[in-house]
Amino acid sequence: MRILIVEDEPTLGQQLKNSLEQNGYAVDLSTDGEDGHFLGSTEEYDAVILDLGLPEIDGLTVLGMWRKEGRNFPVLVLTARNSWSDKVAGLDAGADDYLAKPFQTEELIARLRALIRRASGNASSELMAGDVRLDTRSGRVTRDGEPVKLTAQEYKLLSYLMHHKGKVVSRTELIEHIYDQDFDRDSNTIEVFVTRIRKKLGANVITTIRGLGYSLDDPDEPPRE
Repeated sequence: MRILIVEDEPTLGQQLKNSLEQNGYAVDLSTDGEDGHFLGSTEEYDAVILDLGLPEIDGLTVLGMWRKEGRNFPVLVLTARNSWSDKVAGLDAGADDYLAKPFQTEELIARLRALIRRASGNASSELMAGDVRLDTRSGRVTRDGEPVKLTAQEYKLLSYLMHHKGKVVSRTELIEHIYDQDFDRDSNTIEVFVTRIRKKLGANVITTIRGLGYSLDDPDEPPRE
């Protein structure tokens, strides 16, 4: 899952970036509203953490611009403001959740997981496909109840496919969502990760849809585009 953080406090922004990366997310960090708006308008993200008190362009304006442009990724608003009117303004502008500073990083990550799950139509923190289980809280993957060890990139790819179970996902979409902006994106590595996951979880866990991409499905459910 790929996350954009737009936060003008350098220390806080870097702390959030580090924490999210440690939890398996690909993260881009922006420190002002103008650059943040540009990234959110031109890159693909699974969720955005947006501070309201930004230089150049304030967070509410950035959020309103994204929504007018049709950018519908979930947005978690951060702000030092704690009045009910600021919360209402953020939610009315298109925010999906609201967290006032100071906050616990664990709560932010839990809220972020919930936003991403809901955006992909998953209510539970445990994602399932046949005998494969992925717990988004712990990052634990099991097959038939037995733990399976994945590398960070294998986990990111599997997590994205399980969040979008039944959908055909192209290589381009996978690259856009499992790598951050600065990563050297090579589409050939996707096939390598898929091959490794199949060896660990079973040859049929991920289906290659020739010319379109990949799909992860329950055994008795056909993939849908």
